[in-house]
Amino acid sequence: MTLDRLQLLENWIKTEFPGKSFELSAASADASFRRYFRIIIDQQSIIAMDAPPQLENCVPFLHAAEVFATANIHVPTILAQNLTQGFLLLSDLGNTTYLQTLETNPTAADRLYGDATDALIKIQLISQANTFPEYDATLLRKELDLFPEWYIARHLQVILNQKQINDMMAIFSRILENNLAQPKVFVHRDYHSRNLMMTTPNPGILDFQDAVYGPITYDLVSLFKDAYIHWEEERILDWAIRYWEKARKAGLPIPTDFADFYRDFEWMGVQRHLKVLGIFARLFHRDHKEAYLKEMPLVMTYLRKACERYRELHPLFTLLDQLEGIQPDTKMGYTF
Repeated sequence: MTLDRLQLLENWIKTEFPGKSFELSAASADASFRRYFRIIIDQQSIIAMDAPPQLENCVPFLHAAEVFATANIHVPTILAQNLTQGFLLLSDLGNTTYLQTLETNPTAADRLYGDATDALIKIQLISQANTFPEYDATLLRKELDLFPEWYIARHLQVILNQKQINDMMAIFSRILENNLAQPKVFVHRDYHSRNLMMTTPNPGILDFQDAVYGPITYDLVSLFKDAYIHWEEERILDWAIRYWEKARKAGLPIPTDFADFYRDFEWMGVQRHLKVLGIFARLFHRDHKEAYLKEMPLVMTYLRKACERYRELHPLFTLLDQLEGIQPDTKMGYTF
């Protein structure tokens, strides 16, 4: 944060709390240009969001906070706003993320993921069209294109031949066909362990400003195939079954056959993981955020396992082998 913006923020806080003394400290930053600060005032803690107007737009955050609050889930309360300068004051959901808790106490996983899927179902149950932007073919495809642009061309510095390009485009079309055929609900779009906070009620939910209306499996992929923490496939399968059972009981538009649902979940994961690899490469090469490089191997593992499992995705699996220099005769696989 520049000194100018810090001074702007402090001046605005003084106008919101005239005559009050306060302490201001960094709380967190995310992959965007937003920054968060914790303010201690009258022995209470609140959060200030700094979203420079030329780089970020606070309006989608305010809209999503209002909509999600109607689902009776735990999102920050908007205490004050200054859209001209790009500042918000929010209620403080604490400083302990799901990720921090799960890394120190993995035995809490079943309980925490149960809470997270309960909250997700509440969000999905209030879904209706024309509330958030459509997660349509254009947006899904734009995300997929991050993979060849940033991961292959920029990060790996590989130039694909025409056959590789044709195979990739054909696979992208198949992935989108599956994604777009799924039932639509509200999608948080980054529903994972860094954006879920340990609170009462649990979880506290952050970073929902990119919410859209789209495939029902998307947030579940973000949650269970998280780029920041690894779980064995048997546990992911068990949690997915538990979600599917709860979602059907709640009346959500979900496949009646779990095998169909899980296939949708895996194919949605392929779209997300291609996107995430592109985003992590962009964060490193464009934004000089090196920390995301260490998360790439786990994301690639998710992607490779899904592509290996489904025969229609084998051309993408072959391309991933070629990018990593793996010879076809050195591995064995199985397919559905």
